[in-house]
Amino acid sequence: MEEFVVKISAFILILVRVTSFFVTVPIFSYRTIPAMHRVGMAFFLSWIMYYTVEIPSLQLDEFYILLILKEIAVGLSIGLIAYIIMSAIQSAGGFIDFQMGFAIANVVDPQTGAQSPLMGQFLYIVSLLFLLSVNGHHLLIDGIFYSYKMIPLDQIWVPFGDEQLLNHMIKTFNSMFIIAFQMSMPLVGSLFLIDVALGIIARTVPQLNIFVVGMPLKIGAAFIMLIVLMSVFFMLVGNLFEQALYAMRGLMQIIGGA
Repeated sequence: MEEFVVKISAFILILVRVTSFFVTVPIFSYRTIPAMHRVGMAFFLSWIMYYTVEIPSLQLDEFYILLILKEIAVGLSIGLIAYIIMSAIQSAGGFIDFQMGFAIANVVDPQTGAQSPLMGQFLYIVSLLFLLSVNGHHLLIDGIFYSYKMIPLDQIWVPFGDEQLLNHMIKTFNSMFIIAFQMSMPLVGSLFLIDVALGIIARTVPQLNIFVVGMPLKIGAAFIMLIVLMSVFFMLVGNLFEQALYAMRGLMQIIGGA
């Protein structure tokens, strides 16, 4: 009976971490996936992990509640840091929309329920399809699996106030904005040059209505540049996935005290 209690206690802790991870991580946390499917996926994934991770000796005492709270915090943190990195795509789309003139028109993202820029939503969907095609979702599951090696189930203390952890989060935000700038810079720079050319034309040919000609010209040029630079965009998206895995691994090492 005591052995059965230990097994159930360990399985509940694994299930709590995986379920919390699915709440915030990209792809698995989207509202387009029914909640019943997410719970079922988390349950069977936890069942598989139960036979592969090291199970410590656990007791149903006052410290078990702290372990459950710790597992919730760990799962949410690992998924959140991956979501922060992936938000670089929508940030890049926001920069592009502002330069194209699409900033006044936002769409509701069906995956998160929040408003997002038009180009940001388009680039984000393309990136998710690319992520699924290269089995990037397997890498996300792999990340939560290896978290049990760095953060044991019986570890109670989580150093959320540690300076090293705060520096890691700041570096993650910094990386997100740098990658967003790299993604948007070719298009934004090209549209800026078009603005300069239109300004020169407006001064030399005052009879031409630049406000009527400029908007369609910028939109057409932006779509052409987007087609030309799509390969570069995918290269940066691949770098984004790599940065997300490094950010998750670094966070797990800091929490686990490695």
